[in-house]
Amino acid sequence: MLITLVVSLFVVVLAAFVVARSLRVVGPSEIGLVNKRFARRSLADGNPVALHGEAGYQAALLMPGLRFKLWPVYTVSKHPWVQVPAGELGVVIAQVGDPIAIGAKSAEYRESFGNFSDLGAFLSNGGQKGVQRPVLPPGTLVPIHPAAFLVITASRVYGAPVSSELQAVVHQYGGITPEVFGLQPEQLQVTVIAPNGSIDMVGVVTALDGEPLPSGDIASRLGGFDDVHAMEADGATDAEIIDTLLGRKNELHNNYQDFQAFMAHGGRIGLQHDPLLYGAYLLNPFLVRVEMVPMLVVRQGEVAVVKSFVGLPTLDTSGAEFKFGSIVQPGRRGIWQEPLRTGKYPINPRIYAAEIVPTSILTLNWASASSTAHNLDSSLSPIEGKSREGFVFSIDLQVQIHVSDTKAPKVISMVGTMQNLVNEVLQSAVGNHFRNTLQRLEAVRFIETRDEVQEAALAAVTRYLTTYDVETRGVYIQDVVFPDELVQVLTEREIAKQEKATFHEQREAQHARIEVEKARGTADMQGQLASSQVSIEINSNEAEARAAKARGEAAYVETTARAEATKVEVLGRADASRIEALGLAEASKVAAVGAAEASRAEAVGLAEAKAAEALGLARAEGFEAQKQALGPTATALVAAINAIAEGRIDVMPDVLVTSGGSIDGLAASLIRRFMPAASTADEVVVPIERPAA
Repeated sequence: MLITLVVSLFVVVLAAFVVARSLRVVGPSEIGLVNKRFARRSLADGNPVALHGEAGYQAALLMPGLRFKLWPVYTVSKHPWVQVPAGELGVVIAQVGDPIAIGAKSAEYRESFGNFSDLGAFLSNGGQKGVQRPVLPPGTLVPIHPAAFLVITASRVYGAPVSSELQAVVHQYGGITPEVFGLQPEQLQVTVIAPNGSIDMVGVVTALDGEPLPSGDIASRLGGFDDVHAMEADGATDAEIIDTLLGRKNELHNNYQDFQAFMAHGGRIGLQHDPLLYGAYLLNPFLVRVEMVPMLVVRQGEVAVVKSFVGLPTLDTSGAEFKFGSIVQPGRRGIWQEPLRTGKYPINPRIYAAEIVPTSILTLNWASASSTAHNLDSSLSPIEGKSREGFVFSIDLQVQIHVSDTKAPKVISMVGTMQNLVNEVLQSAVGNHFRNTLQRLEAVRFIETRDEVQEAALAAVTRYLTTYDVETRGVYIQDVVFPDELVQVLTEREIAKQEKATFHEQREAQHARIEVEKARGTADMQGQLASSQVSIEINSNEAEARAAKARGEAAYVETTARAEATKVEVLGRADASRIEALGLAEASKVAAVGAAEASRAEAVGLAEAKAAEALGLARAEGFEAQKQALGPTATALVAAINAIAEGRIDVMPDVLVTSGGSIDGLAASLIRRFMPAASTADEVVVPIERPAA
């Protein structure tokens, strides 16, 4: 009885123990992975999950709640639901399914797989082992079979590894991390393409799975360039073809997020033609790699000449006379004949090289300081040349050039880049021209003819650059650094010139000082000068008045004398006494006028002389008339009496005549006295007044 009781008790305890071990509480965010220990059939086909009651991990999972699995036939391990945090993505690796195709790096995906939470659907629809092409988006919370799938996120790895290598890692480190699979945590985050500061960015895509590229291609474009060929046949313009090339085919595979669609549309492994634009993308890091590169920005006053390394075969359109490479239509390999104008272009810089060509006036400085608008002249330095005498000059030069937008492709085809145009073409042409010019000129001649040298340089550079389809807008000598020896000579020469000019100015200053002093003296004596000038004018006016009066009187006398002389001549014989009286009166008048106007003798001399001449002539004629009428003796006597009457003869004679007639003696005495005077003076005609008959 006791034994039966003990056995019964043992059975009850054992049953309770088994029941207790068989009951499992699965949490709300957990799943229970069931492992069957005993079974008649073993797993086949290398799958770690039993689908038909084989021993091993069972396909059915225990969902949250209280669950019963008979122990010890089944063991249950609890695993968390797969949860993908915000900003991250989950990469799924299947540990069950069919093998993937040889050469493939990812498993084919079907819509029936959903989010991999239905293992039966996955296996029954041909799911394959390996990396699955879709990724789990941020915020995913799904019960995924931990033995069938591993889910890798940036923060942890979900699932139970079945490979011995991964199990060893788990045993050693207590778990596995993304690095075990060759991934960095940042690769398991959402790919975000955004501007880097002020620089616009695009994502250049490289696919890590797909068919190999055709021979000769370096990038994959869905459908190749058949559409471009069709547009050329239809006569499409270059601008339309460029829009098609830049229009992207990313919408066919949702910007590489649907990698299965990418493969279905003929996507190939390697570099991709179409880049990614701004946005956030869920890209499988096992299948897609993205490199951030600047977007092509063509600013105002620029064009971008495109060198294409992909596209249809080269078909040159430049003509037979152009020997500097191939100019092609857009969509073909070579330099596009149509440049890209102002705008932003999401082109892949790995397959399209864009050379920015300034179409505005480009200023290049051969100087120590380079231009701030560009760095094309950063390697240019002042030109050094040697004159004929051996003086070494350093010349700062500025050259302005212009490249037409329509000719930019040919310019780039000839020189390669704008930097080559400056460094290889312009630097040698401009530098050699100025060196040759200096060697032909003396140093001083170069300085004196700087303008002519500049004009000659402009003409030479213009001719040279015309062969490269580049316009020259100006060549300017900015500064010339002279050698010290020449500077000293020129300085001394200039100092001498300045000293000479200084001496000249000083001399002029002294002359000016003299004039100033003269003017000052004149100004100081201005009052006296004015008084003297007024006095001179007064005296002059008085003299002129007196002269005028004398001339008037002389004219009157002359006229009167001539009239009287004529009258005497006519009436002399008939009226001698009257003539004598008139002569005495006129003589008395002349004597009176002469005595009164003695101070004016100089002014009226000429008039008086003429009057005297007329009077003398009249008197002579009178004397002649008297002589003929009275005789010489009587005429002399009359003259003597007249002289006595005028007071010129003393009454008391110097000689006393005591013999002869009284009249004759007196006359002889008077004749002797006056005869000497008569020889030097003008004859005086004294008319004799005859007694009345």
